[in-house]
Amino acid sequence: MTDQRVLLAVSTVIFTVRPTGANGSHELWMPLVRRIRDPYRGMWALPGGPLRPNEALEDSALRDLNLTTGLTPTHLEQLATFGGLTRSAGAEERQVTVVYWASLPPQEAAMGENDINVTWLRATDLPDLAFDHSDIVTHALDRLRDRIAEPTVAKAFLPETFTIAALREVHEAIIGDALDPANFRRHVLSSGQLEDTGERLEGTRHRPPKLYRFASAKPSKLFSHPTSDRSEETS
Repeated sequence: MTDQRVLLAVSTVIFTVRPTGANGSHELWMPLVRRIRDPYRGMWALPGGPLRPNEALEDSALRDLNLTTGLTPTHLEQLATFGGLTRSAGAEERQVTVVYWASLPPQEAAMGENDINVTWLRATDLPDLAFDHSDIVTHALDRLRDRIAEPTVAKAFLPETFTIAALREVHEAIIGDALDPANFRRHVLSSGQLEDTGERLEGTRHRPPKLYRFASAKPSKLFSHPTSDRSEETS
């Protein structure tokens, strides 16, 4: 149909990290919203909606996230634009969607809306989603993994100060594999990316681990990680 209208929309893939894997390993989780109208009524989809004429793209992403899930992300970054000719099959308008990816610390994600039309699922174990949202999630995961060496990615999931173990858990959740703690510690400390705060994490059963922050003068890469089996780490 040559006179089909084009609708510009904004959607967001929002991730958090939770210790829900085998032996307490960390995994990526994400919220989805249930569609309550056609097309794809009843299916899960990414939070999002049409862009308002007087609204910035980022403001639209934040508004829809808060409206549907009650969440305000700590990091929001434009990911890609999806506008395939067949992605809006069954809709009255052709839809072009600007996609953002966002992150939330686990404690903030737990404060989201408890709604029958909102659910949290493992990012790597999703049902078929509405429209091409399954492809969008796959693209977001691929981009996170491609960029894991960039400080921006890991920082998006961490508080201002953190342990090396917590940093490793974020990397493991994103790449979906265990990392050798000793090798990881050696690589990140030699990267020049971290600063020792001089403080330690209190309330632990063993020797309190050191707290670090990302250095203000940021190298372009955190490190290139090897993969290996998991073992215990306390610092």
